[in-house]
Amino acid sequence: MVIVYTGGGKGKTTAALGLALRAWGYGWKTLFVQFIKGTWHYGELEAARRLHPSVEIRPMGVGFVHIMGDQLPLEEHREAARKALSAVREEIASERWDIIVLDEINVAISERLLTAEEVLEVVSSRPAWMSLVLTGRNAPGPLVEAADLVTEMREVKHPFRQGIEAQQGIDY
Repeated sequence: MVIVYTGGGKGKTTAALGLALRAWGYGWKTLFVQFIKGTWHYGELEAARRLHPSVEIRPMGVGFVHIMGDQLPLEEHREAARKALSAVREEIASERWDIIVLDEINVAISERLLTAEEVLEVVSSRPAWMSLVLTGRNAPGPLVEAADLVTEMREVKHPFRQGIEAQQGIDY
């Protein structure tokens, strides 16, 4: 299946992690390639180390684009996204994984680090038995159309709006 978790609410990466945990329970192998995240330390990195080699997370981004104090030139983000997409292409061809998660790929597209067409080309190269999960806000229409399952997370209430910072173990 091709699965898209999108929308303005929290929970897209968390849903993909839950899917990876379920797959791990069946002995499946899941790879996360993170397109934006990469400079922070996340709790899921520690969890994946414990689940290795069945679950692997590769932070390949160079940080958040245009937010959280980002000062990097856009070209550095673009180059990191290209390398991450190339890694996904290679891992699909290796056929070592049952599921590959392209974490924050939709953000990479909406920030113009990659095009939807480039991503669709990679998505269409997967063997039929392999599932891909694409996360991030602003999923482009062509990816939504190509997906078998699309879930949109909608923000109803968020602690950040009340001045509460991200919480270790909850948000990262």
